[in-house]
Amino acid sequence: MPHPDWRHISNGREIPTEYYSDQPYLIQTDDGAWVCTLTTGPGEEGNGGQHVVALRSEDRGLTWSAPVDIEPSSGPEASYAVITKVPSGRLYVFYNHNSDNHRSVKADNPPYKDGLCLRVDSIGYYVFKFSDDHGRTWSAQRYPIAVREFAIDRKNADGGKLRYFWNVGRPFTHRGAVFVSLHKVGGFGEGFFTSSEGVLLRSANLLTESDPAKITWETLPDGDHGIKVAPRGGPISEEHSYCVLSDETFHVVFRTTDGHPACAYSRDEGHTWSIPQYQTFADSRMMKHPRAANFAWKLKNGKFLYWFHNHGGTWYDDRNPVWLCGGTEVDGPDGKRIAWSQPEIFLYDDDTYIRMSYPDLIEEDGEVWITETQKDQARVHLVKPALLQALWNEKPATDIVRDGLVLELSGTGNRHSPTPMPKLPDFTDRDWHRADYGQDNLRNGFSLDLAFKLSALSTGQVLLDTRTAIGQGLALVTTDRGTIELVLNDGRTESRWDCDPGLIKTGQRHHLTAIVDGGPHIISFVLDGRFCDGGSARQFGWGRFSRDLRHAQGSDTLRLGPGLTSLRIYNRALLTAEAIANSQAMGC
Repeated sequence: MPHPDWRHISNGREIPTEYYSDQPYLIQTDDGAWVCTLTTGPGEEGNGGQHVVALRSEDRGLTWSAPVDIEPSSGPEASYAVITKVPSGRLYVFYNHNSDNHRSVKADNPPYKDGLCLRVDSIGYYVFKFSDDHGRTWSAQRYPIAVREFAIDRKNADGGKLRYFWNVGRPFTHRGAVFVSLHKVGGFGEGFFTSSEGVLLRSANLLTESDPAKITWETLPDGDHGIKVAPRGGPISEEHSYCVLSDETFHVVFRTTDGHPACAYSRDEGHTWSIPQYQTFADSRMMKHPRAANFAWKLKNGKFLYWFHNHGGTWYDDRNPVWLCGGTEVDGPDGKRIAWSQPEIFLYDDDTYIRMSYPDLIEEDGEVWITETQKDQARVHLVKPALLQALWNEKPATDIVRDGLVLELSGTGNRHSPTPMPKLPDFTDRDWHRADYGQDNLRNGFSLDLAFKLSALSTGQVLLDTRTAIGQGLALVTTDRGTIELVLNDGRTESRWDCDPGLIKTGQRHHLTAIVDGGPHIISFVLDGRFCDGGSARQFGWGRFSRDLRHAQGSDTLRLGPGLTSLRIYNRALLTAEAIANSQAMGC
């Protein structure tokens, strides 16, 4: 069992499934229970037997009822369920259903031999069922939704006679109508889907009509094309996630293969959309995100949360860790918009190849819970209130963060007497409770918070250094890339990472926080109040340090460089928001 760290995914509450596990989405029923619908099956994603089920929990995910089949595993593939509730208490679940039981679909050759893809969980009909007993049982009959044909359908290999699509976006309600997301697919080939775009299915009477056969649907947006990628971007625009702002504007964010998430706004209830742009932080820097789910949620307090992976990959990889941003509404030139905070680490696993994704959010009694899955295990996690507060803190800081502060110096560039170096927490220890006395990952961390001004930017300038003659200890030094690099060495192992290039200016006062987080083993930098995410220079702005690194303790004396003007050392990993607060409090 990992050392206590609420962010480690193993500390969540497990949602039982068969083997495959996807899209564990939650809703609270009128009898107070949580109902979770998800896609599961005996094999891996896309294998036969894939179907949708529902489970109930009456204790916030501590225990769950036995899964109830919404569709049986013996039938055609049923996949990617999303759920909503109407005022009567009835639950509706929407999902893909391969009703005609096609066993292959036309695809590019290569990569598919003979031009046939044998994975058939993203074709067929979009259907729904309902439950009138809070998710315990579901209607025997399923009801297909008539989805309007678009150009992307007519251009597919079957001329639109067979539809390619799926959905991960949660339904939402606005002005008496229900809106259900759908991602149209243009073809199958390299990367599975070769093109995609988003639509909304709007029902004007789902909230009030008790006869499912009489429920009506229209497909938005108007015209022949869905929500597509930002101009000059690639062909992928998928996994759309929607929020409704206080002025009734719709916001959508979705994944691309461009290394950035894209977003758009609709001021007319989804009939038309602004030209999609890459999503940005509040300071206008573009966010970075791979081909993975990135979801935004509006909470009951009117604020927003955003789930993403904070790097510029263009493939399905590197969904670990998960980062969150907090959102608040601001006025734009044509209506409300969302301004996003800088990122904080939310969830991680020790195995960096693990990919947690497809989350959902539920609120109860002031608490926020988020689900996730690694495709073979689903869990629900409580979001700590302190993290939410940090994400939504809009007030500029005036005070320095004191929690965990173990050393504070000012005017350090003129200090000539030796400075004692405080003991920093170890990263690992021997586990005396194991028969083999193996490694105990303590999940400790520390932070170096400093102000400096360099008269020159030559390689190897020391800002601070505790290294011994054999290199054991830590140091902050300049590099030949014009960056500041953190070096960590325990005498056995060395790790290093630097801030983003092109940001350090000679003759200019800078504030830098180097955050060493021993939970996910990540080093990150906040420079002058901005999180270093790699920008256009590199895919990752944050880097991992070795799990074999036992500590970063070196000399008992801290050597300080002439350019340093203040220094604070913390015996814990600061939040990004805390590093920004220190920068603000120092006027940087």
